Amino acid sequence: MSYLVPAEFVTKMVDAGESKIFMSTRDTLIRACMAGAILALAAVFAISMAVQTGSPLIGAILFPVGFCMLYLMGFDLLTGVFVLAPLALLDKRPGVTIGGVLRNWGLVFVGNFAGALMVAFMMAFVFTYGFSIDPGAVGQKIAAIGEARTVGYAEYGAAGWVTIFIRGMLCNWMVSMGVVGAMISTTVGGKVIAMWMPIMLFFAMGFEHSVVNMFLFPSGMIMGGDFSVMDYLLWNEIPTVIGNLVGGLSLTGLTLYTTHIKTAPKRSFD
Repeated sequence: MSYLVPAEFVTKMVDAGESKIFMSTRDTLIRACMAGAILALAAVFAISMAVQTGSPLIGAILFPVGFCMLYLMGFDLLTGVFVLAPLALLDKRPGVTIGGVLRNWGLVFVGNFAGALMVAFMMAFVFTYGFSIDPGAVGQKIAAIGEARTVGYAEYGAAGWVTIFIRGMLCNWMVSMGVVGAMISTTVGGKVIAMWMPIMLFFAMGFEHSVVNMFLFPSGMIMGGDFSVMDYLLWNEIPTVIGNLVGGLSLTGLTLYTTHIKTAPKRSFD
């Protein structure tokens, strides 16, 4: 059958988490770098289409193409390993430790950031013909997004920080559903459909994705956005990363694991 029942694909989630923890440093970094780069290109594509059509919904509909490509290629996003790696620890897989989980998260973070930053510089060069002209409408839009999602939140103080955190939670609730979606079917078409739906939702709703932001904010600064590296870290990346971790693990990883692997005893009506 092309569809796997939850008990089957949740086992695959735990297996995937274990595999990623024991993956070599080289392979982890390369896969993460490519994932960050592809997702960054997808973000440029989505923003470009939104600017050209005047419809943000068009950008949201098209953005998942990058997510689907990178997961079909077996590349890794930080948002995905936030959910998968801890499940192997909870399942008490042999040799899996907290240190191993943290190592995986750290390597994937570095790789994702490297890939996203690479594309940020490449696209900035393309938009400006080697920094010889203004970046144009798409570049200006990226800069405006950077400002709105850093200093725009800072205007609200603690409430703004909590807002980013919650948007990060909601984001990885949906994104991790997309990660799981890649496992619930044995056909390419089934995987793509299952991934497409939640990713389109997160992008359309403007939720905060730590890896997308690794591209948007460096790119926004290059394109002339009026915010600093500290603004980016304190008023976006840090609360977004924490929110992505909490949301993906609690709302997707643990709910699926506890109800399909560590199920509670069935009720008896005797």
